Amino acid sequence: MINETLVELSRWQFAITALFHFLFVPLTIGMSWILVIMEVVYVITGREIYRDMTKFWGKLFGINFALGVATGLTMEFEFGTNWAYFSHYVGDVFGAPLAIESLMAFFLESTFVGMFFLGWDRLTKRQHLAGTFLMALGTNLSALWILIGNAWMQNPVGSEFNFETMRMEMTSFSQLIFNPVAQVKFIHTAAAGYVAGAMFVMSISSYYILKGRDLPFAKRSFAVASGFGLAAILSVLVLGDESGYEAGAVQKVKLAAIEAEYHTEQAPADFTLIGIPNDKEMHTDYAIKIPYALGIIATRSLDKQVIGISDLKKDHEVRIRNGILAYDYLLKLQAGDKTKENLTGFDDTKQDLGYGLLLKRYTENVIDANEEQISMAVDDSIPPVAPLFFAFRIMVGSGITMLLLFVLAFYFNAKRVIEQKRWLLKAILFALPLPWVAIETGWLVAELGRQPWSISEVFPTFLSVSNLAVSDVLTSMIAFISVYLILFVIEMYLMIKFARIGPSSLHTGRYHFEQESDASPLLHLSTTKESLNV
Repeated sequence: MINETLVELSRWQFAITALFHFLFVPLTIGMSWILVIMEVVYVITGREIYRDMTKFWGKLFGINFALGVATGLTMEFEFGTNWAYFSHYVGDVFGAPLAIESLMAFFLESTFVGMFFLGWDRLTKRQHLAGTFLMALGTNLSALWILIGNAWMQNPVGSEFNFETMRMEMTSFSQLIFNPVAQVKFIHTAAAGYVAGAMFVMSISSYYILKGRDLPFAKRSFAVASGFGLAAILSVLVLGDESGYEAGAVQKVKLAAIEAEYHTEQAPADFTLIGIPNDKEMHTDYAIKIPYALGIIATRSLDKQVIGISDLKKDHEVRIRNGILAYDYLLKLQAGDKTKENLTGFDDTKQDLGYGLLLKRYTENVIDANEEQISMAVDDSIPPVAPLFFAFRIMVGSGITMLLLFVLAFYFNAKRVIEQKRWLLKAILFALPLPWVAIETGWLVAELGRQPWSISEVFPTFLSVSNLAVSDVLTSMIAFISVYLILFVIEMYLMIKFARIGPSSLHTGRYHFEQESDASPLLHLSTTKESLNV
């Protein structure tokens, strides 16, 4: 029988690793393009202040990049240590994008990260800019290939199950790459990273402006971040709508759980703004709804229904019973009984084999499952509603709040009165964690919403784990958490240290800028003791 403790601990360990890793990835993705923008302005104008901006923010980028690499490598090893049967079952498909990411994107990114830091005095301006651009390109390509792999877990196209090898095999590499879920997922995730990078730069720049220090540097950094961030947050919201449409098309269960849509409503369905999901009574208590909104977002129409959880369960029961037949045919084929009847029967039912495997949680002999076990498997086919419902709303609420901040920041910066809006600068400073709140809750929605599957509708999570002792997983998880906490403290210490020192640390003496205009004064920067005080 399945060791539920082992499954849960393995899931927790991977979730903690992924959540921690995702603290660093978005900032790396976002800041890479901000560095490109700043260096482009430097190359075009020749103004040293933009060189300083690129180098200073690049220093913080480098600290973050190092921590992201360390935690990302751990995640890839966990596929082999904690999820060995997952790796065996889907490795022929899932391994391809991971291998391409390592061999192409990560090496590209790592090589040009070195050139970025070591090439300032060794390369021409244009050569160094080309290296910075390729560094940003590599960073985004890394995210692309990882998300292609993850999107395949959500929507396993371009592959099929081979009963002779008992593994999933790739049938179309192009379908894997151009998976519609992958396209939306990458652009949405990358744009979220751009928001994180922009908010990071804008928040620290707000701190400098509030303190009245390094003003030329801070105001220019703020201008770049506010414009870049506004474009990015608009992209996130538009692509979030597109993600809702894709979920409605290929992940109906996830959509129903996110919206606590217990019953199929008359089209177009209302969107539940807030409420308390009640699984026992299959109802959302104290619900406040926006008429028609869910139907329009999920189906792009006024006459198509969003299927509710109760109806999805009925469909899943049919598929589980069909999966029992598929499992029966599979056993016969494995035993060598490859008659035309068995081959045809398996081909007709194999799309539901994964649903039959849900019964493995309750019985070794799937074909003899009783009604109670089938009923429990049907209940298992729905992800937990309440965590998804609230996580989604926290994500959206954080996004809308950031949209408001970026709009105000961009507007007042364009009016050149941002220094006078201290209330806004303080709000932006304290809003620094918001991108990570949105990103982490978004990850929770994406991954928890796929449950009970490691590969959606193909392979259950509880069958994917390695055959390990519970004590081994628990010990390693405690060790991981301890090391990660130490790394997080180091990261925060270094980030805060260099942010407090500020851009003046780039120079050993005092230098001057001419005043460009009354509205945009360039003040003196120095590394005197007073300029380092916060």
